[in-house]
Amino acid sequence: MSLGPIFVKQLPFLFDVARMQVDLAVFVEEDWQPHYNQSVYEGKWSGISLRQIEHAANPLFPNALSMQPYVDSAAMQRTQYFPEILASLQCETRSVRLLKLAAGSSIRKHRDYRLSIADGEVRLHAPIITDPLVQFYSRDQLVPMRAGELWFVDFSEEHHVINQSEIDRVHLVIDCLVNDWLSALLAAP
Repeated sequence: MSLGPIFVKQLPFLFDVARMQVDLAVFVEEDWQPHYNQSVYEGKWSGISLRQIEHAANPLFPNALSMQPYVDSAAMQRTQYFPEILASLQCETRSVRLLKLAAGSSIRKHRDYRLSIADGEVRLHAPIITDPLVQFYSRDQLVPMRAGELWFVDFSEEHHVINQSEIDRVHLVIDCLVNDWLSALLAAP
């Protein structure tokens, strides 16, 4: 199924923000690891791997070329609602991470490798903690993500984030293999 030039779309899911925040609260500051791509951000960007490549040297790195299986991490096993969220997606999930962009930090314009419908793997974002002063742009278009929503963004397109708020922004970031279910969801009006 050809989906055409979709580069951003809010999907028809609304997750329980309070339950997401309960899962998030099981983690302490020491659980957060600096993001591996230090050349594209200013300030502090960190993450916790919930699903990762088995035996990964860097659990946060979602290597699209790896043939190794993805497995739930010990961090995932500490949560209750995140596995329910993943189970609601009728497609195979690969890398799943919590990504935190600290207050006053930014992610410069960049593109992510092999994350598009054409590549067969896409990235979904579910904000857990956010603020109107967190500005996420795809192709210079503001994407107004709110807590509990689920968004598809074509991350092979240029994107950037500016956190001008006084809080740390945290998203649940889910990489999914494109199948018929996900293709239909993305193609729906």
